[in-house]
Amino acid sequence: MRKTVRKWFWVWDFDKEEQWLNEMAAKGLVLVGVGFCRYDFEECVPGEYQVRLELLENQLQHAESQQYIRFLEETGVEQVGNYFRWVYFRKKTADGPFDLYSDNDSRIKHLKRIIALILPISGANLCIGFANVGNAVVTGISLANVGYLNLALGLLGFYGAWRLQKKRKRLEEEAQIFE
Repeated sequence: MRKTVRKWFWVWDFDKEEQWLNEMAAKGLVLVGVGFCRYDFEECVPGEYQVRLELLENQLQHAESQQYIRFLEETGVEQVGNYFRWVYFRKKTADGPFDLYSDNDSRIKHLKRIIALILPISGANLCIGFANVGNAVVTGISLANVGYLNLALGLLGFYGAWRLQKKRKRLEEEAQIFE
């Protein structure tokens, strides 16, 4: 039986998304496809799979991304879906632990990729927001509401980048302790 669930996660809450996907797998529903705020599941033995997600450095079609995915597949990992550069993987629990990041450095690089995705989009939203609000004030044409929405999204994005930056800094401090 196939089941579709619609759920929203902010990009900076990817770890919560991953946790939720693993909770679903533990209940006997494994991820088989993704889309915008859409998760497709099929029944499985509870706890049969572990799910991980990652923001790739390059587009999915890029040779490096394809090589990376083939490498993971050789270790028993399945790609079950993608949304832009976000890729969703699963692996049978019986095949052993499933961790895409073997050390703090790889976790830090992943967080940097996400931050590098969020910041330009947030900055663009702020610029567009200020322009729309400014134009509404000068011309009287009511683009102010759109401008306020852009401003809110820009600020929200910077908040998310700040949260990821704190997480990255904590990982860097932990890495220094073990050196």
